Amino acid sequence: MMGPPGGPPPDLANAEIVDYQTIEGDGKVRLKLKDGSVVEIRLEIMNILRAGNDPNTGLPAYIVQSAPLVRLVECPKELRKPPLRPGGKSDPKAIPGFG
Repeated sequence: MMGPPGGPPPDLANAEIVDYQTIEGDGKVRLKLKDGSVVEIRLEIMNILRAGNDPNTGLPAYIVQSAPLVRLVECPKELRKPPLRPGGKSDPKAIPGFG
């Protein structure tokens, strides 16, 4: 989308879904956090809509419906805690992450 923030919202009444193909990159980025953890973030594109044209520039206006997917890749041992079972007690026989 183009235009100043706070401008009129695009008219979605006649918006149409636009097919697309990825031409570069895989949409993932890995970040190392100050605490030593490494997270991987990928943007999942669900739809791209063309919502007419910007009245100021005449350029097509697009709406991208997306969701970030976040995955913990690495975590320092000192940040880990035992998983809790319902009721607040941890089970030493439980598979990590399944309480």
